[in-house]
Amino acid sequence: MADLLPFVTLSLTRRSAWREAAERLRRGSAAETVLELVLAGRGKDGPGYASRLRSRAAAAIQAGRSQRVTVVSWNDAAYPPALTTIADPPFVLWVRGIAASLSTPAVAIVGARAASPYALAVAERLAADLAGAGLTVVSGLARGVDSAAHRGAISAGGTTIGVLGSGIDVIYPPEHKPLVRDIEKSGAVISELVPGTVPQPRFFPMRNRIISGLTRAVVVIEAGEKSGSLITARCALEQGRDVLAVPGNVLSGRNRGAHALLRDGATIVESVDDILAELGMSPADRPVGANGCEERRRGGRAADPVLHCLTPGEPANLDEIAERSGLSPSRLLPRLFELELQGAIARVGGGRFVRVDSSC
Repeated sequence: MADLLPFVTLSLTRRSAWREAAERLRRGSAAETVLELVLAGRGKDGPGYASRLRSRAAAAIQAGRSQRVTVVSWNDAAYPPALTTIADPPFVLWVRGIAASLSTPAVAIVGARAASPYALAVAERLAADLAGAGLTVVSGLARGVDSAAHRGAISAGGTTIGVLGSGIDVIYPPEHKPLVRDIEKSGAVISELVPGTVPQPRFFPMRNRIISGLTRAVVVIEAGEKSGSLITARCALEQGRDVLAVPGNVLSGRNRGAHALLRDGATIVESVDDILAELGMSPADRPVGANGCEERRRGGRAADPVLHCLTPGEPANLDEIAERSGLSPSRLLPRLFELELQGAIARVGGGRFVRVDSSC
């Protein structure tokens, strides 16, 4: 618990301190040191503020363990590297299901809660096709488009991740408990909020930055002018992710937000091929398996510019690899995921990567 406690305690501090805390962690400061600096600036909250937060954090860890919830902290090798690149990443993720699914190449599908039958059908079809292309589907477990996307990925035998705006043990909406159980079998349900946290309106915009942060692209389906999906799209743009939108009926008013995204330059989506093309993939693309071993041994790995930036036994973070390779973090992450699937690199704590010095 000693290593986990400062990260969980940081997650309970005021959000205004998160960006600076994240920057210090990126620079290599210990979590306990960062926490002490954050707490030192909160003297006006009273002399017992720090001890109260630590007590809450300890109780949350115990609650998570009693419920067999996996807690993935910033310095854990299982922490998704994509999230380390956003301005205010979660310090911990509470996970139900398969934690390894958080680091797979992913696309988010978001949209209206009170969705039309057309939007539900499109969300389910796109999610199934993305799953068939080997991509993980991320959404927010809300009614409407979100739940259709999760179900579409599951129906295709794929992986999906649901991001909650409540504690990991408080499923909202409650009728999605069976869906959560289905997601956990091959994917994950996650939250940055400590167990027992009830859903509040302010938590859902916070959750949206995680939905986009986990992914390579965000697809918006049927979003009104004030839709929460537009918050996710804005987060995606700020994080350097691609934003795509599905066109819809111009008479209903349900699609004005999505159409505004299209006018502003979002890529139009008519089929999964549009999404794959935006990601630089073809429908036949798959992670390289054992049958690609000989091709890599003949020079594929040696010629790779990302691998060339890494030295066996010397971990490097995304900023360092990006600087050496000349690639932006948003373009670098997909290649790192592919190299990890090939066994050419491995992740270590704090979103760092190290080259694996071994033959196929």
